[in-house]
Amino acid sequence: MPEQEQTRENRPPREGGGRGPGEGGRGPGESGRGPGEGRGPDRGGRRDDRRDDRRGDRGDRGDRYGDRGRPEGPPEIELEKLMADSLYLDNQAHGIVSRMRDMDSGTKSQLRRLYSAVRRAVRAPDSERQHEFVMLRARLAYTIARHGLRSLDQLEKLLLQVTRKNDPRGYERFRDLFEAIVAYNE
Repeated sequence: MPEQEQTRENRPPREGGGRGPGEGGRGPGESGRGPGEGRGPDRGGRRDDRRDDRRGDRGDRGDRYGDRGRPEGPPEIELEKLMADSLYLDNQAHGIVSRMRDMDSGTKSQLRRLYSAVRRAVRAPDSERQHEFVMLRARLAYTIARHGLRSLDQLEKLLLQVTRKNDPRGYERFRDLFEAIVAYNE
C-alpha cells in the first residue's frame, strides 16, 4: 500500500480541479462521507456543488447547447438543395437513419405509418395539400414527443419549410426523402 500512495503523490494533478471519484488522495471505495452521510437529499452540498461546476453559467441547459443557446446537432436540411440535388437527399436520408440507430429504438412501424400519411398528403387535391401537410407536421411532432424520436427533429423543421413554400415539387421531394429513410431503416 505505501508504494501505491507514493505513486499517487508523484502524479500531476488532473485538470478540472480533481473533484472526480477516486481523486483527491482517497483510495478506491472511499467516498469521503462520514458515518450516517448516505446518498439521500442531504449530502452536505458536495455533489450538488460538483454539478453546478460542470454546468457553468449556462443554467439548466446542460451540455446540449452551444454558445448561441441552440441545441447542437446536425445542420438543418435545406429545402432548395433537397429539391435540386438527389445526392443531397440521399446523404440526408442516410444521416437521419444513422442518428435514429444511435438515438432511438423501435421506430420502423412508426416510420411506416408516418410515410403512409406523407403519401396520402402528397396525393391530396392541390386546394387541400397544404392543410394536409400542416396536419402531418402536427402528427409528426406528436410522434416525436410521444416516442422520444429526437432524431426526427430535422424532418419536422423541413416539413415546416415545405409547408410554408407550398410548392408541389417540395412536397414530392419530402415524400422521396421519407421513402429513402424508411428504406434505409429496414
